[in-house]
Amino acid sequence: MTMNEPEVMTVTTDGFSMDYVRFGQGKETLVILPGLSVQSVMPLAGAIARAYAPLTDDFTVYLFDRRRELPDPYPVRQMARDTARALRALGLEQVSVFGASQGGMMAMTLAIEEPQLVKKLVLGSTSACVRGEDADVVQRWIALAQAGRAEELYLAFGEAVYPAAMFGQAKDMLAEAAKTVTPGDLARFVILACGARDFDVTEELHKIACPTLVIGDRDDRVLGPDASVLLAERIPAELYLYDGFGHAAYDTAPDYKQRLLAFLTKE
Repeated sequence: MTMNEPEVMTVTTDGFSMDYVRFGQGKETLVILPGLSVQSVMPLAGAIARAYAPLTDDFTVYLFDRRRELPDPYPVRQMARDTARALRALGLEQVSVFGASQGGMMAMTLAIEEPQLVKKLVLGSTSACVRGEDADVVQRWIALAQAGRAEELYLAFGEAVYPAAMFGQAKDMLAEAAKTVTPGDLARFVILACGARDFDVTEELHKIACPTLVIGDRDDRVLGPDASVLLAERIPAELYLYDGFGHAAYDTAPDYKQRLLAFLTKE
């Protein structure tokens, strides 16, 4: 198994199992918590490892899925607590954590509740709370998933997270991907998406004591740029805002990984 095709492994605690992949050979540890997705990111592990190759000389990278056995309901705070248990089961502590979107909500919760685990923190395209228009976007996805409308869900998801030009180019690919979605995928998506509703750690952000970078985009049509600004003010943290790369700037901005590396290796 090469570094570009990392093996999907499983960590088991006394209450659940969680899949993850590990790649890179650096002395430091970076944990990546991905955002909400219609299907698991584990089948994309090779592509993700290649995307994060610029970090692998300095970091051994762990990419975590959500737990296999989902309770219902499953709020973001519990997702973060389960991830903390998985980290401990693997003997990981004082790690750098990068969380994107819902993964960023988990990451900030980890830093609030388990400060001894988090050495540095990067929060990408995320928010300290989900309400109002943000909740409306998520609720639309939930309704499509509950109705079993996988192609419409994929397209609605893609339209929200990608810049318009990129979404136009990706529509056919997204429609094809939707054909592989199972009823189990949709049921799992609903539980995870519902877990973001009513998330709010705004009044706890001051508890984050580690060095933190917030990266957002002015064209974020899911959570909006103001969410990143609020995070940076309340933590406080360094802030960088892209313009035109959308909610998924962590995938679409060409210098994103280099920006992560610069922050995470800065003394």
